[in-house]
Amino acid sequence: MTTNSFGARSTLTVEGKNYTIYKLDALEKHGFSLARMPYSIKVMIENVLRREDGVIVTKGQIEALARWNGKGGEREVSFMPARVLLQDFTGVPVVADLAVMRDAIKKLGGNPDKISPLQPVDLVIDHSVQVDSFGTAGAFAANAQLEFERNQERYLFLRWGQGAFDNFRVVPPDTGIVHQVNLEYLAPVVFASEKGEAYPDTVIGTDSHTTMINGLGVVGWGVGGIEAEAAMLGRSMPMLIPEVIGFRLAGSLRPGATATDLVLTVTQMLRKKGVVGKFVEYFGPGLASLPVADRATLGNMSPEYGATMGYFPVDEQTLTYLRLTGRADSQIKLIEAYCKAQGLFNSPDAPEPKYSDTLELDLGTVVPSMAGPRRPQDRIALTNAKADFRRELAKEFEEHPSVDRDELAKWVAEGGNGAAAGEGTILHSKLGHIAHKVEVHSETGKFPLTHGSNRDCRDYELH
Repeated sequence: MTTNSFGARSTLTVEGKNYTIYKLDALEKHGFSLARMPYSIKVMIENVLRREDGVIVTKGQIEALARWNGKGGEREVSFMPARVLLQDFTGVPVVADLAVMRDAIKKLGGNPDKISPLQPVDLVIDHSVQVDSFGTAGAFAANAQLEFERNQERYLFLRWGQGAFDNFRVVPPDTGIVHQVNLEYLAPVVFASEKGEAYPDTVIGTDSHTTMINGLGVVGWGVGGIEAEAAMLGRSMPMLIPEVIGFRLAGSLRPGATATDLVLTVTQMLRKKGVVGKFVEYFGPGLASLPVADRATLGNMSPEYGATMGYFPVDEQTLTYLRLTGRADSQIKLIEAYCKAQGLFNSPDAPEPKYSDTLELDLGTVVPSMAGPRRPQDRIALTNAKADFRRELAKEFEEHPSVDRDELAKWVAEGGNGAAAGEGTILHSKLGHIAHKVEVHSETGKFPLTHGSNRDCRDYELH
């Protein structure tokens, strides 16, 4: 039972059903202003407000969060996720630990049935599939059959765990990747507990890209197995109050520009800004044109731009996606009513939050791009691909002191086509000893790539 120092406990009625909630506006009566607070920080405030017990969560922690002024700080607060998300590689050891605990309790004369997760846990089996068959109508069935044969012992163990433990669900193999299943099925957005409490869905997962769920208005991020197991057993997570970087989006994507182009552009901007260990929260008029699928792509790349998460508040696009994915109408009505009652629903007339710092992007300026050349978070506009390729090719030879810079510049300008280069061409006769330093690797071997050569790769002896 919460201490309820701020008198926040209240009742929300949705379609004739009463829910206990902890009203954020109760803090307004105690001199705190939350009207322009980032939505992600409001969710954090509700988390401690609901769990105040005077020991693990104190009145001081609530006040520290309610005074958030953009600076973050050294003050720790106690965060407890509403649920834990596992995939099979990290989930099997966790279930094994619980099984060992049950065995130990039994040896000590206790009741092993008392060992169960205290927080709801979902384990999605998606990391064990291998592609042995492809390009045929029966490929899916063939791969699924082999997957079950290879992992029979592990899968039987997980099936036992689902029946043995409370608060533990297993999503079977060949259903979808963990983040897709989380978005389309698992995430309630607003929890309704058995005790009749309603509160925001929050999650930690044993995959760095758990942040994909941020696109659905759910606060969450990836953690290690130990942190996840601790949360399962009812241990809250101490964390420093974060800074929140606001990313304002305006306009809409031009025809031909995709979510991938957008996320590469945003990642480039955020890496330059420096957001490691911070929350990123997207806001602005551009959100109205950005569906949840695109938002989830931006949230998914949070590890690449270094943020703890990339959060989108709940709005009309969220509700549209929930209807699209078959959520119950009663659940959608609860989400809308709860978020509006708590000031967690983003609408065009809502005041823009104040952030630690902000960036801005006109979605109409995003152009078709490609990732690379080395890291998935790097971006090259397709219009610059030719020049960037040549520049990167030149870097392959810059460490060789014997290369004449003028010859190298001409060599790169030729683009590898000696026949088309015209008079003064630099063929491999001059730079061949350098060109042979470049090797193309394949599954069966490797071969040197010689500048200006028209020989087929198969002409080379693989070694």
